Amino acid sequence: MKPRLRKLTLTAHIASSVGWFGAVLTFLAVAIVGVTTPDDHVVRAANLIAEPVVWFVVLPFAVASLLTGLVSSLGSAWGLFRHYWVIFKLVLNVFATAVLLICTRTVDRFAAVAADPTADLEPLRSPTFVVHAAGALVVLVVALVLAIYKPRGTTGLRI
Repeated sequence: MKPRLRKLTLTAHIASSVGWFGAVLTFLAVAIVGVTTPDDHVVRAANLIAEPVVWFVVLPFAVASLLTGLVSSLGSAWGLFRHYWVIFKLVLNVFATAVLLICTRTVDRFAAVAADPTADLEPLRSPTFVVHAAGALVVLVVALVLAIYKPRGTTGLRI
């Protein structure tokens, strides 16, 4: 890959990864508010906001990070399977994105309950979203550390 295109893909990867990190932080803040508030209206609002945040912000950034990471690695000297740290980042990204896709069902279900004015709100006070968002932040920080420190170790593959 030519240097200008490589820099463009790396920039897109960094931007989407930073966006993903920020979107997860936002989701975590909303989740914490939804779990800790005694106000039923705020609980409803937090769970109603969670749905579009996940579908239109968190998930697109996760997918963009995965795709731009693949393109960037294939066009750089690091390669996709040459270094263990790149493989580990790929596994982390695929895992986090898969968990996110699975969790969208819960987000949709909680939003449906929140939209029903007669529904019992106790299930919405579950710390599920807080736990998942905190876990996602840990995964994203590990990926960030790997990208910065690039631990030694090659696989011997040329891809």
